[in-house]
Amino acid sequence: MNDKKDRTKRTKIPWPTRAAMKQVYEMNLWGGENDEFYSGDGSHLSELVDPYINVVKSFLSSFDNLLAVCDLGCGDFNVGKELVQHSKKYIAVDIVPELIDRNKNMFKADHLQFRCLNIANDDLPAADCVILRQVLQHLSNAEVKRVVQKLKDYKYVILTEHIPEGDFEPNTDIISGQGIRLKKKSGLRILESPFNFKVKEKKQLLSIALDDGRGIIETWLYRVY
Repeated sequence: MNDKKDRTKRTKIPWPTRAAMKQVYEMNLWGGENDEFYSGDGSHLSELVDPYINVVKSFLSSFDNLLAVCDLGCGDFNVGKELVQHSKKYIAVDIVPELIDRNKNMFKADHLQFRCLNIANDDLPAADCVILRQVLQHLSNAEVKRVVQKLKDYKYVILTEHIPEGDFEPNTDIISGQGIRLKKKSGLRILESPFNFKVKEKKQLLSIALDDGRGIIETWLYRVY
């Protein structure tokens, strides 16, 4: 899809979530140097990134016919760039236009596309498998619900969330932005109310406990149909 056609599908009014995420990168709220797009340590620390890449590569490579993948909330693409070669087509999406422009210039492959979309409001690209890596945790329940309603169009969903250790009350609402529900002793569970995402099968691919009781980063594979 060319940029002109891409822009016609974008929401016509300002996006509060886009403004919040632009601020994250402009002010380096997730780390990095000045004028650098940096999606946080969760996308760069080897102890978090390497195990994730290994399990997702293993899943994607298990098919005789490679899957088309849609990466929603691709960020600085430090993780996604390791997965492109294991897909038939890889569509990487983010809400920040400057970040998408930077990624287009940095990462090239014949079957790789970058698109600037608001995943809660806009139509999502067609694919076999959707990846959401620590993305929904930054969105309000209203926005999460709109995204979840679209996930039924994909056969597989690979979802990663940062959740508290032990028992917790899931899905406490927040304002979309840089923060997550962990500060409210909560985390996302999209199979539970108010989202109630329906799946045929579920399998935990990865669970990494962070130091100093900072919670757990879990990755789940859902087969939708």
